[in-house]
Amino acid sequence: QVQLVESGGGLVQAGGSLTLSCAVSGRTFNRYTTGWFRQAPGKERELVTSISRSGLSTYYADSVKGRFTISRDNARNTVYLQMNSLKPEDTAVYYCAAASTGWGLGIEYDYWGQGTQVTVSS
Repeated sequence: QVQLVESGGGLVQAGGSLTLSCAVSGRTFNRYTTGWFRQAPGKERELVTSISRSGLSTYYADSVKGRFTISRDNARNTVYLQMNSLKPEDTAVYYCAAASTGWGLGIEYDYWGQGTQVTVSS
């Protein structure tokens, strides 16, 4: 069983920064593609960014390119999301997820965290 626990959310002013962390249980962390999703009120959940098992490949949604950075530390079983230049439209619940197979936009994520709220005030 794989468990994911997010932390680091909170309230920040527009233009500010936050770093989210996702601690993943289990000894096979480096076998999972991991991603950060977000869901704003009244909107569908969307993939924000993802990182391959090795960390060598990343994907970013156009809305966060140049502002967000995903990284992973396989030795610590942790994925990070550094968010800079935050905008009010970044306000959402952010979820960490892990996929046991594949890489790319269409893969299925098998495990999910409970989410952490990020609120950006204007």
